[in-house]
Amino acid sequence: MTVSPSVGVHRPPGASATDTGSDSGAGAGAGTSADGDSDASVIERSWDEPDVFAELFHRYADDVHRYAARRLGTEAADDLMAETFVIAFQRRRRYDLSRPHARPWLYGIVTRLIGGHRRAEARRLRALARVVSTDPADGGGDEPLAERVAARISAEGTRGALSAALAKLPARHRDVLLVIAWGDLDYAEAAEALGIPVGTVRSRLHRARKKLREALGGSDPTAFREEQEEPRRG
Repeated sequence: MTVSPSVGVHRPPGASATDTGSDSGAGAGAGTSADGDSDASVIERSWDEPDVFAELFHRYADDVHRYAARRLGTEAADDLMAETFVIAFQRRRRYDLSRPHARPWLYGIVTRLIGGHRRAEARRLRALARVVSTDPADGGGDEPLAERVAARISAEGTRGALSAALAKLPARHRDVLLVIAWGDLDYAEAAEALGIPVGTVRSRLHRARKKLREALGGSDPTAFREEQEEPRRG
């Protein structure tokens, strides 16, 4: 899986979608390299030195791929991840340099690309809701077999019900819910990614989670944090 050489963004030889994790944007310190360059600084430098844009790819390709894969499957995620960075490269001169972290920008691009596959996503979620795993249970150590089986059945039931509930959500609500729950963006970042006010993010998230709780008997497997915002990135 590679990004078109014409954009100056390349995966290192032999690297896979999971071997660049050391530079991943997730977690504290995201958006900066070892020498302290912010994402915005990297993008600005890439205006005159296109190959510099590869640094952004190293930081966020895994995150973008993982998010896309959870929504549309691994095969589609390969193309969506590559297309995301091609588009980002092409639009890099329009990036708002006052925003030091590019992760929300990239998630906005990939989410809009996913929007072109709404029917495929809904079909995939409905299919997942019908699937019962036939894989053998994982090694259980000293845990009694009966408990392992019960836990596995419970997890499979939750996954199926969750997929069915997600498939029924309006696309705009699903985007907000999943860019936060699976993309790990906070409210402000989600608003930036989706191009909507923070208040709209809160409203759509509240409605989406309410629908999930109703469908899942009061539980919400996508719950990600308390309804209290705190900046996670400097």
